[in-house]
Amino acid sequence: MDTEPKKCAKCRTCCFNCCRPCLTSENPLSVDPSCCSRFKFAFMCPPHGRLGALLLCILLFGLWFGVMYFLTGKEMLPGGNLFALCTLFIACWCGGYLFNLINLPSLLGMLIVGGMLGNVPYINVARDIHTLWSIGARQIALAVILIRAGLGLDPKALKKLSFVVIRLAFSPCLMETLTDGLVSHFLLGLPWEFALMLGFVLAAVSPAVVVPSLLNLSDRGYGVDKGIPTLVIAAASVDDVLAITGFGVLIGIAFSSGNLVWTLFKGPLEALIGICYGVIAGIILWFIPQKSSKNLHLLRCTLLMVGGLFVLFGSRAAGYAGAGPLGCLTMPFVAAFKWRQERDPIESAVGVLWMIFQPLLFGLIGAQVKIEEIEIQTVGLGIATLFIGLAIRMVTSFVAVQRTELNLKEKFFIPFAWLPKATVQAAIGGVALDTATHLNDKVRMEYGEQILTLAVLSILITAPIGSFLIAVLGPRLLAKYKPGNQVDKSDIEGVENDESSNTNNALNLNEGDIKAIPVIENNNETTTRM
Repeated sequence: MDTEPKKCAKCRTCCFNCCRPCLTSENPLSVDPSCCSRFKFAFMCPPHGRLGALLLCILLFGLWFGVMYFLTGKEMLPGGNLFALCTLFIACWCGGYLFNLINLPSLLGMLIVGGMLGNVPYINVARDIHTLWSIGARQIALAVILIRAGLGLDPKALKKLSFVVIRLAFSPCLMETLTDGLVSHFLLGLPWEFALMLGFVLAAVSPAVVVPSLLNLSDRGYGVDKGIPTLVIAAASVDDVLAITGFGVLIGIAFSSGNLVWTLFKGPLEALIGICYGVIAGIILWFIPQKSSKNLHLLRCTLLMVGGLFVLFGSRAAGYAGAGPLGCLTMPFVAAFKWRQERDPIESAVGVLWMIFQPLLFGLIGAQVKIEEIEIQTVGLGIATLFIGLAIRMVTSFVAVQRTELNLKEKFFIPFAWLPKATVQAAIGGVALDTATHLNDKVRMEYGEQILTLAVLSILITAPIGSFLIAVLGPRLLAKYKPGNQVDKSDIEGVENDESSNTNNALNLNEGDIKAIPVIENNNETTTRM
């Protein structure tokens, strides 16, 4: 009997000695390891670091594929709709991760991979995705974006926002919209309603690119003294809400089939319907679910998503497509009035949804652009439209920060920080095409394709350039924080800088993202909490 424990001990010792060369606990890295040592350490057990994360993803995706295959059969084989969707999701997620490793916006990688899967022969699996599935997935992603935007707008903060933030949010957006609308009407031949719709699509700035770039600067102390990162971040969410609101009104006008008077009134009417729905639904969510419910924030997140999808799909089915985005935006804004008092962590639950739908949104938008159908003339004139609008935006942004305490270099930096475009363009860039497809309107489908193409071009051009310019010009144009200035880095703490950018701040700033926004008007400083 005594021999049994001895045999077990010998067996354990033998196994341990065999495995010792592969164990991280037995082979720690030196203080200053070489590249070869780090590479060798990465493959040791147990799985850790990036290799561990990769193995986790492979396991999750493998099990997910197996479950879906057992449920749907041929749909999860090459040529099937679900196989194409899953392949697109995995490939775009990997593309975003790789772009993040080289310090480029991950959404750019997702967009490029999606375009490849939709256009490159032999790997164009995205063409197997049914149109209704593509539209549905993008609508869900749009709902997530709008819900995050609504939750991120703090009414108390909006009351206290300095006039310079209001100027920076409204004037560049409106001027770029009008410029893009005017130029695209004459250069691209778009009707006025579609031209202005394109203007609102192109005018929105992207916090998904701006926020991580500015946080990188603020972490190193650049611009913190005068609150420049928080100034730009605060104005970004208001800028995007303005663009989405204007787009919602114009989508209603563009697809109105009544007489001229009805056409003029339908857009504002749809906006009113959307706002009324959002207010009523938001108030209902104050009381349902009850506070004593288990997993309260999860239930609230579910109701927000279902309510948002209901108004997005329902408004389109009823012929009032413009009401959907506004209703989806207003509902969480009103609901958050009450929820903020209870400090409900609802934003984190919605952030998980964004982590899932971000690769789908950018991948599907990229795949939606058919390169062989694009006319070179349209691309050239579209890029000209984009750059003319950007030029006007930069001038307007520079003017918007005049009569402030910023010096000339800091004022010069603001327009470059206000360049990147991404999330809003991906979210609403295909809505006009989707609506025209739903109505089987060939003429408006062509206009919708032009808007989508220019939305994708704006992302491809401005996201990397904007991110690069912020990183390069920031240290050269912004003053570095000095300890004696009594400015704390907590002014900007709370904004997520997600390493994989899966939870990039799509359109919103969560409560606490902006601790204080110094009002840099002439000799009159106040602070704002958001």
